[in-house]
Order: sequence, then structure tokens, then C-alpha cells
Amino acid sequence: MTWIKTVPLTEAAESLRRAIQEQRQAYPPEYSSPVFPTKDGASAIVASHSLIPNTLLHAFSTFAALMAPDLPLCRRQHELIATVVSVSNKCWY
Repeated sequence: MTWIKTVPLTEAAESLRRAIQEQRQAYPPEYSSPVFPTKDGASAIVASHSLIPNTLLHAFSTFAALMAPDLPLCRRQHELIATVVSVSNKCWY
């Protein structure tokens, strides 16, 4: 779970609920299950953006476009690239 303040889905305003729903719809099916879900089933990384729903939608829409299934990389390649970048940046996430 994130260490910053987040808004639980049960307390979310309509704008946040809409942003999360649109974010989920944009992702390929293999990314639909959160790796580190919050207590209410949301993705912890998405929840970390819950204070600013408009930013959440735009940031994750960009990421979803980069993960589009019609692009030449598969999920394994995405994960490998993410791992190499994280190691290079000395980031544990």
C-alpha cells in the first residue's frame, strides 16, 4: 500500500469513480488484475493518484496507450523493460 493519502473507492466522488473506470477500460485484459490490490480491490498505484482524478485518468491513459495490444511488444517484453529501467534507476517498485 502507498504511504501517501488515498481516497478509498467506497468514499470516491463521481469524478474519481469515472476516472478509475475509464482507466480500467483502456488497459489490455492481461493487465486487469491489480498486482498489489488495496482493501477495496483497486490497484495501489492507481489509488496513489486518487486525490487528483483528472491526472489519474491522463497519466494512466498514456500508459495504456503504450501497452496497447496492437503494438509489437508482448506483456513479457513490457515487464522485462520495466525491470531493467527500475534496476537502472535503483528503484525497488
